[in-house]
Amino acid sequence: MAVPDTGIRVEPGSFRDPANRVFHAGDEVLRGLGPDGARDWRALSGSAFFAELLAEGKICGTEPVDATRLPGWTAVLRHERIPFVSHPYEWSFAMLRDAALLHLEILRRALSAGFTTKDGSAYNLQWRGASPVFIDVGSFAPLAEAEPWAGYRQFCQTLLYPLLLQAHLGLDFQPWLRARVDGIEPDQMRRLFRGARRLLPGVPTHVHLHGAMQGRNARASTTDVRAQLKAAGYSRDLALATVRGIDRLIRRLDRRDEGSHWVDYQRTCSYTVRDREEKEGFVEAAVAAAPAGLVLDLGTNDGRYARIAARHAAQVVAVEQDPAVVDTLYRALRAEGEHRILPLVMDLADPSPGGGWRGVERASFGDRARADVVLALAVAHHLAIGGNVPLPEVLDQLVAYARPGGRLVVEFVHPEDPMARRLLANKPDGIFPDYRRDEFERLLAARCRVERQRELPCGTRTLYQAVVGG
Repeated sequence: MAVPDTGIRVEPGSFRDPANRVFHAGDEVLRGLGPDGARDWRALSGSAFFAELLAEGKICGTEPVDATRLPGWTAVLRHERIPFVSHPYEWSFAMLRDAALLHLEILRRALSAGFTTKDGSAYNLQWRGASPVFIDVGSFAPLAEAEPWAGYRQFCQTLLYPLLLQAHLGLDFQPWLRARVDGIEPDQMRRLFRGARRLLPGVPTHVHLHGAMQGRNARASTTDVRAQLKAAGYSRDLALATVRGIDRLIRRLDRRDEGSHWVDYQRTCSYTVRDREEKEGFVEAAVAAAPAGLVLDLGTNDGRYARIAARHAAQVVAVEQDPAVVDTLYRALRAEGEHRILPLVMDLADPSPGGGWRGVERASFGDRARADVVLALAVAHHLAIGGNVPLPEVLDQLVAYARPGGRLVVEFVHPEDPMARRLLANKPDGIFPDYRRDEFERLLAARCRVERQRELPCGTRTLYQAVVGG
């Protein structure tokens, strides 16, 4: 359904369920419900289980508003705004597992109350810091007799299969999910789990049997499948038993520790105690200088500076390339009950592009990232030397992550620094003639207004605080 030009923007990723659609009106998130969606909402809003999940913060805040807000829709809901939208291929193993477990808990409680969820996608979950939250309120519907869980295939492809890949084979799942918005197909999994691997936990039932049943029922209608299940004695109790079984399986899965250089980076890098103290003070003063809604910490590693930024910001998105490092950080933040820091897996030399239908169903990282403060500490040399990205383009990208008037806190690692020398040792001589402090300062001043700078005691690193567009 179209909406007149009233300043209301359609969410590009919400078109798949024709019963409802999500819109943005300024800072508000609205959901339009058609006749079927409005009927399901009336039943859901009167249920005790839904009220309990809302009170526990496991479902995003939701309330009905005047239906005239979205002409052409039967009912309209207003949702809590999630601080920063992320995608499952930007999560670590433990994040994906916790998201899967919350999805199953919500489904189990819905089934017990006579409801189901029409979807099982990982994209139905987002984060408040290190806590997952279910956002697809339009997915709930009353449970019909002998009805299978319609979201099972999505759940397998976007949640269970990636976890099995990582736990059983030690393969990082992020590239697999990034490649296909609908996740990993059963046929792909079956090829990976042959021979003795066929017997690994979860594989016989949820990979091989699922794939075989999917092929067998490819031409059957939903009505036919439901009739077959009813004749076989399928019931809500059996559905609940299946959900509990998947839950037990996922709780037993864990990330295989393959080791990582970056896990020990803070211990092995060239900072002295004095360097670190100076750097921490510089970062804290920069973030505290003005109220910050969103801070990006690019190359966060163990989250040291993300935690400092979180003292003065509503939300910190902490980006790190190594999935093992992000997993370690997430588990620590979860144990701390941290709700202001969201850790994400991302290579800044290859940030998340737009994806899905028309390339906009899943927004790119650049389109989502408009921060009040961007921390780029010990990042520029990795991009410029390690990634062969021209220094002007490195600064262009760092500046683009900040909103106009926002702050950029950037560290320049001099060519003579031990870490820079290590990177340069693997490059042909003379390939980076412009990687110099004076050139970096010239480029920065051309793009920002530099407010202050400080050379660290080591003498080979300099910090800059600059206003973007100033």
